[in-house]
Formats: sequence, structure tokens, C-alpha cells
Amino acid sequence: MKKLNLLILLVLATTVIAMAQGPTYKGGADVLGAHNGYGRGCVMCHAPHSGSAGNGKGVSTDPQNGMTALWGESLTPMYGASLNFGGGSYPVTLPSIATATTNPTTGVTTWSSGVNTAGLETTVLLCLSCHDGVSTKVAMMQNQTVEPLPIVGGNAPTLLATAAPAAGAAYNNDHPVGGSATVGCNSAATPESGHNWDCAGGGSGTTKITLGPNQKIFMANYPGSFWNSMTATSYPLSTAANGNVNAVGCTTCHNQHSMTAYSNGTVNASGATNVFPTMFFIKGWYNPLSNGNSVAQFCRNCHGGESNEMQGVTNVPTI
Repeated sequence: MKKLNLLILLVLATTVIAMAQGPTYKGGADVLGAHNGYGRGCVMCHAPHSGSAGNGKGVSTDPQNGMTALWGESLTPMYGASLNFGGGSYPVTLPSIATATTNPTTGVTTWSSGVNTAGLETTVLLCLSCHDGVSTKVAMMQNQTVEPLPIVGGNAPTLLATAAPAAGAAYNNDHPVGGSATVGCNSAATPESGHNWDCAGGGSGTTKITLGPNQKIFMANYPGSFWNSMTATSYPLSTAANGNVNAVGCTTCHNQHSMTAYSNGTVNASGATNVFPTMFFIKGWYNPLSNGNSVAQFCRNCHGGESNEMQGVTNVPTI
């Protein structure tokens, strides 16, 4: 009996300790990962009935409260902001405080200020309403990733404007986004130049990218490529209504709804959907600890000029 009582006490003590520690999401127990918000889940970003007012973010200062994606953060500090990315060469003007309307047929969002964003600058606005950290002060953000940087250690910053260079604008040291951050293409018949792929379309214009021969070989070598998901309705790059149709946005590289797993919709020989390991919400097969170079290959999704395939090396496995 004494042994049984001791066993019961041990089980109870273990249970109490586990309950006291609470859940942890550092290992990506939920696909939302850090965006699960320590158990808040979807309502961390989307307040289903009252937008930012439902999350205590001050509806009186945001007349568009809840009008865009039922957003749970106040967008007021970022409305109309002019930001410079990539050394100042890629300016982005965020939508004004005016009311937004969306065409149900084309999906184009138009702001009455005259800035027609087609979702690109709006996405930047929504992301920075949590991740700016200077103009927007948010709760439940610790200014660092919940998972450490592989190999080098430490934690990457998550409040971007606080990581500004000492003598520069807040986003000068960040990857370009916006209508000017286009992905260029070469003709399949011309040599590689710059960062461009051997594709048609690209840059400014109204034609989406059509994959070239080397891009298709790249996709075979790197099955986690986001180009594998390219269809008439699914496209990795953002669309800006000013004619720069192949532009980089926040969601070009990141899937905010999945921190540790990525799927481009392709299927394997068994007919099951392929799911690739990733981290930091990267939209691709991205694992620095893997036996391969998936990190470099992810960057080569757009920077194809530096790929093995564009150098004529097509028989070396890349993963």
C-alpha cells in the first residue's frame, strides 16, 4: 500500500509540475508556431467580431478597425508611412487612412487616397503593424525569435525597425519589398546576367513569369521551390497595380500561417502531398541543419543567376 501511495504522489507531483510549466511552442507544437501567441491562436492577429478594438488596441484612433482581414492590431501609426528598403533604393508608401474597397472579381484593393495596392503595400502594412516595434508598440512580442539561429546561435530580431543601422533609416538594411522590388528575367537564349533567371516576363509589365529551361531543372533539383506551386491562380510573387507585376512582398518569402512546415502542393510517388521542413515561417524547404544547402537554394528561387543550373552544372544534387 505504501508503494502504491508513493507512486500516486509521484504521478500527481509530475502532473502539477507539468501544469505549472504551461505549454511551450518553441518546438512548433502547432503549425502556427510563434504566431500561436502563447495559446491565443488566430485571434492574435484576427479579432473575428471587432478587429483591433476586440484586442484592446484603441478603435477610436483607427476608423478602419477590423475592415481589413479583421485585423486585431491598430494600423493607425503606419497609415501613409513612407519607408525605404534595401539601402533606400526601394521606397514603399503604405496605404493612407482612407477606406479600403476590394473588387470581388479581381481581388484588387483600392484606397480612396489613390494608392492602388492590389494587396502588396497592404500586406506590408499588416505585417509591420506587429513587427515594426517603433511606430507600432505591440504586446506579446519579445523582439527575438522563439527559436535560436541554427549553427551560429542567438535569436534573430522580430521588431524590425529597432534593428536599424546606426546612421540610416529603419529599413535600409532590410531586403527590398514593394512595387520596385521586381524579379527580372533573361531570355532563355541569352547568357546569365545579374540575378536574373532564364524566364520570360518579369520586371515591369503585365505578363507573369514563364519558367525557362534552367528554372525547370532547378525545380527538379530543389523540390521545395515555391515556383512548383505557380499556376494561374497561385503565384509566389506579389502583384502591384502600377505595372510591376512580379514584385517581392512579405509573403513572397514567408508564410505567416506555418512556422515549421512548408507545402507547395506537389505530390510524391505515393500520391501524398509533399511537406518540407522549414523554420522562421520561410516559404520553402529551409533547414540549415540538413545535409544539403536548402538555405542557399531558397534564395536562388529568385536569385537564379547564382544557381548551379545557370552555370551549366545540372547534375549535382542540391538537396
